[in-house]
Amino acid sequence: MRAFRFLSFLLLAATLPGQGRAQADRPALQDPATVVARAEALLKDRAASWPGRAVIHVDTPRIVNQPACERMEAFLAGSGLQPRTPVGVRCLAPQPWTLYVQASVQILGTYFVANRLIRRDEILSLDDLDTREGDLLRNRRLIGDPAHIVGWIATRRIRAGGAIESGALRDPNTIERGQQVRTVARGVGFVASGEGQALESGAPGTQIQIRTPGGQIITGTVIDAHTVQVMM
Repeated sequence: MRAFRFLSFLLLAATLPGQGRAQADRPALQDPATVVARAEALLKDRAASWPGRAVIHVDTPRIVNQPACERMEAFLAGSGLQPRTPVGVRCLAPQPWTLYVQASVQILGTYFVANRLIRRDEILSLDDLDTREGDLLRNRRLIGDPAHIVGWIATRRIRAGGAIESGALRDPNTIERGQQVRTVARGVGFVASGEGQALESGAPGTQIQIRTPGGQIITGTVIDAHTVQVMM
């Protein structure tokens, strides 16, 4: 029995130095906090263009065999900012690897609601509006800039307390389908004007088709609520 114990001790003593060297040779794993920080920095940068305060939480990644990284970059793995946004983080050196983390993103800001019943075709003013706080990222149709509301025309009924959404308004300079418009044709050294019927709706800067009194279909660019420019 004593001989067996002594032999076991010798085997253990011979094994431990080798194990210690193997552990010492194994590279240190990546700190997950650094991955989270890099993803947060990217999301804060992308959220800076939004009119509101960004609230960001990045899930802690599971580090399995990713060695510590010296050069790291983050990139959006989806199509822009979303309430639930995947973020890719890749290591460029010394040993390349890529992993993905999930992040929740909110953009908390001010948006406008109607303070009375607004009927279709009414022109809105500041007196028609109240403000609320909410997540602008979750509902992208909310409007936080009064310049995109005041003077615009309601395209449908908006109840009192209802959010003013982009789809419920039209630019006062928009041409409506079926509307009679003035056409202006510009060429080298001349300007010719005429009339026609809009076959499409369009905001300033967009191209629409016009039917002339003679039945010809022409294409022009909307200038304002009554004028379409046709290039010759």
